[in-house]
Amino acid sequence: MFPAKYPVPQSEPPLSPRETLPTMYDLPSENPEEPGLPDEFHDFQPQLLSQTFRPPQYPASRVFCGSDINLYYDVRHPLWYKRPDWFGVVGVPRFYDEVDLRLSYVIWQEGVNPFVVVELLSPGTEKEDLGETETEKLPPESSVAGNGQAIQTETENKPPRKWEVYEQILRIPYYFVFSRYTDRLRAFKIVGAQYQELELQESRVWIPELELGLGLWQGEFQGIERLWLRWYDIQGNLILTDAEQERQRAEQAESRAEQAESRLDLLMQNLRDAGIDPEQFLQGQG
Repeated sequence: MFPAKYPVPQSEPPLSPRETLPTMYDLPSENPEEPGLPDEFHDFQPQLLSQTFRPPQYPASRVFCGSDINLYYDVRHPLWYKRPDWFGVVGVPRFYDEVDLRLSYVIWQEGVNPFVVVELLSPGTEKEDLGETETEKLPPESSVAGNGQAIQTETENKPPRKWEVYEQILRIPYYFVFSRYTDRLRAFKIVGAQYQELELQESRVWIPELELGLGLWQGEFQGIERLWLRWYDIQGNLILTDAEQERQRAEQAESRAEQAESRLDLLMQNLRDAGIDPEQFLQGQG
């Protein structure tokens, strides 16, 4: 499941097309900065995160979740952006200007940085997502604006890497990376001037500022059974999606109906044991 060099040399017997033709990780996207096209997991996992991201101290109208949309972070370089797999912002309107769906998230217009970012590791992006590539550090003379945004010097003409943007420019408090290939979740928190990796307990991380936790969950979402990232509450209970809540209500209603039927059956049996015809008894009650 890792990129191969093409064309693949032929062999005897010939390799299958699955082994010789380019995979999704070998095909470039329309954007030359993007290493490849997102897979299905990059579609479903952000959906689950967005549907269950419900910080209790914020109404739904003051929470925004973004997935694979441009995050513009530097007013001095307005064309520079990153595209997180998922990010959550609290304290901003759900809709832009209270009415419109966002086309992107522009830091200098919104005035509020994301509070948490999740990147889903792919073979082509893993090193950058983990800050392991050689990058140009921000120059010492860079200053920090009131909203936490670093203002770079005019001599800088190359966009910083993703890790630098999250850690040094936006200073996003919590950064998570998850690999569906190894099922490993890693969490980083801003401590002082840089990210510090957190020690996970049972692959879970509690975020006290949001009164939410993020952890791994084995279950079914969108008809797919696998390990997913899920938000949970202070009691450790999963935050349910709307569909799960509806299913839970239906199951509770069915359970109540079954209990009522059991009580009725027991009453009927007690009447028979007492020598009373249940049918006549019920008719008399009517």
